[in-house]
Amino acid sequence: MPSLASPRVVNIEDLRQLARRRLPRVVFDYLDGGAEGEVTLRENRRAFDAVTFRPRHAVSVPGVDLRTTVLGRELAVPVLLAPVGYSRVMHVAGESAAARAAGAAGTGYVLSTMSGHALEDVKAASAGPVWYQLYLLGGRPAAEAAIERARVAGYAALVVTIDTAVAGLRERDVRNGTAQLLGGTLRARLPFLPQLLSHPRWLASFLLGGGVPPLPNVVLPGQGPMPLVDVVTALARAAVTWEDLRWLRDAWHGPVVVKGVLTGDDARRAVDAGAAAVVVSNHGGRQLDGVPASLRALPDVVKAVGDRVEVLMDGGIRRGSDIVKALCLGARAVLVGRAYAYGLAAAGEAGVTRALEILRADMGRTLQLLGCPAIAKLERSFVDAPG
Repeated sequence: MPSLASPRVVNIEDLRQLARRRLPRVVFDYLDGGAEGEVTLRENRRAFDAVTFRPRHAVSVPGVDLRTTVLGRELAVPVLLAPVGYSRVMHVAGESAAARAAGAAGTGYVLSTMSGHALEDVKAASAGPVWYQLYLLGGRPAAEAAIERARVAGYAALVVTIDTAVAGLRERDVRNGTAQLLGGTLRARLPFLPQLLSHPRWLASFLLGGGVPPLPNVVLPGQGPMPLVDVVTALARAAVTWEDLRWLRDAWHGPVVVKGVLTGDDARRAVDAGAAAVVVSNHGGRQLDGVPASLRALPDVVKAVGDRVEVLMDGGIRRGSDIVKALCLGARAVLVGRAYAYGLAAAGEAGVTRALEILRADMGRTLQLLGCPAIAKLERSFVDAPG
């Protein structure tokens, strides 16, 4: 395992470089890449760079309070770990390791439908709140079975992603043959043998961990868990509509969070459909390329919903100062995906823990330099935001 001690790992980019070295290119590009020309992927980062701070100087802030409350649950930091599909391919401990690290840090974890670990095991691994992110893979019968399992296991919320009518064209994955590696036959995987053999530690862990198992949380009636190779086809048949959201609101008796909102109109529709919170998100630039950066869409959504529901945001977050900017523009908290997944890929649970430590330290330092004593005191006057 690579050393995660400072000064070797100072920021999230350091974890990204460790992940790049540990993973075969086909796996790293799956984690790192976006859709088509990756315009939105880049814009997510540029949007944060364009926002500048307006600090209050000559203010004594000996300590800061990073706590917030999301859906009635207090979090030690305003950061939840976003759903990242196929995490088990990045590290065999996958979703369970990430959930454990989140709980230890006093925050929440969101489990993807496309997980390599059973939802019961992931929930048991965490001392914090765990949400289940639902795709309608396998249709309503499979979704209803997963919802019931999540309820029995004690999941705190159901997250419904609305921006995946079809899978985005992730050109790096097409060129790398990711589908063949993850779900193809042995013969289809042979072209990848040289790059896999050049990463022997990852390969040994991958093989000893069982490779790519069927999806344990998508159980097709009469057939068993869905093979990974079927996901792209199944996703095209599983587009979520507003009518589906009303059905899900009846099927799940806890909070429903709608993820993938980029306009005030869709935010209002989500509220009308019974959402308790919305996530301003462009899927990390992995779906429709050319949509706005999540940070730029955030104020419109906040204005549209007012205080009717909580607004979260994800996309492009790499530093604690990014999180502070999002909170100043109206987010209750943020979800981070790649920022912790790089750590997971680099060093498993220890890497996720280090990612959260970095973000926590960044936020504390940023608040002190802003002259702001608490997350709850952040507001728009602390930033200048173009547009």
